Amino acid sequence: MFKIKKQISRLYLSSVLGNLSLTGAWVAILAARGYSLVEIGIAETVFHITSLIFEIPSGIMADVFGRKKMLIVSSIVRMIGNIVMIFSHNLFTVCLSIAFHALSYNSASGSGDALAYDSLKIAKMENKFERYESNQLIIYRLCSGFSTLCAGLALFIGYRIAYGTDLIMCAVQIFILSSLREVYAEENNIESKVSVRLIGCFKESFLFLRQVGKAMGIMMCNSLAGAVDTLLLFFLQAKLPEKGIPQWGLGLALLFMEIGGVIGSKLILKIPKLGYKCVFAMSTALVITGFFAEHSSLWTVMALGGFIAAAGDDALQVRTNAVLQEMFPSEQRATLTSVESFTFSVIMIVLSPLAGFIFTYW
Repeated sequence: MFKIKKQISRLYLSSVLGNLSLTGAWVAILAARGYSLVEIGIAETVFHITSLIFEIPSGIMADVFGRKKMLIVSSIVRMIGNIVMIFSHNLFTVCLSIAFHALSYNSASGSGDALAYDSLKIAKMENKFERYESNQLIIYRLCSGFSTLCAGLALFIGYRIAYGTDLIMCAVQIFILSSLREVYAEENNIESKVSVRLIGCFKESFLFLRQVGKAMGIMMCNSLAGAVDTLLLFFLQAKLPEKGIPQWGLGLALLFMEIGGVIGSKLILKIPKLGYKCVFAMSTALVITGFFAEHSSLWTVMALGGFIAAAGDDALQVRTNAVLQEMFPSEQRATLTSVESFTFSVIMIVLSPLAGFIFTYW
């Protein structure tokens, strides 16, 4: 008998282990090691380029070979990235580690949601996916906030020990993932050539997107709002100290802004019948409000703006994922979920330079 509660609980626990890390403030860690902002920017670029290249292929592999397997691969690749970082001694090896971490993110991005939705579908509980997605975003926000608060500890103990503790987290995560049940893999075509199966999944996924243009439109709108919020919170890390926030208050302010996402992802569950267009309009208005608050001369107003923007972003993300998963066919679920992440990466690369200019000079 399929035990859906255990399956979902293990996915939650895996997310906690995957997002909770002393190395979350990797920019601060690299800066403390003597790397310049230009070099750190190069490492960030490597992350996004790797994501663009491997995001969709990793989703296709999850649909063909199994979502559980790709989640385990994600943890293994993350371990490799940690080991490379521990022994890194120049920018090249740092970028190599960052590339492995990007590949780890890609391998898990579509697989987790696809496995969760199809698990709920087997149990005839698809209507619970929005709550699942809300809880996953809460886990992400809280773990990110906690990781930010631990930035000082990571700098104190040193980057090698910090990344070493992450190796332990990965090992425990692999143990948890190995206990999951795989609820979909292309078993009927196991005899066919791997290349044929991969190409077939790719073609069917994009045929779906051509036939259902609404899905692609939803992905683009959600990714645009998410990119604005992400860049806003990123630049506030640098802008808040400029506006006079006490050093001890920076971590608390960043945690406060992450909690905005928690609030948003919970509030959206209270209005299940509200149409997607209305949710998008309300969420976008909140993100834009946060954007304009960032240009205040008061750091308290800026932090409040970050809180509001995060609330709007996560509310939209929860509803978007629920709507899209209902539209996606099971056979290409991980691939199509990866397409959404791909659109986000593209928009981020386009907006990042523009945002840097706006947040600096406007």
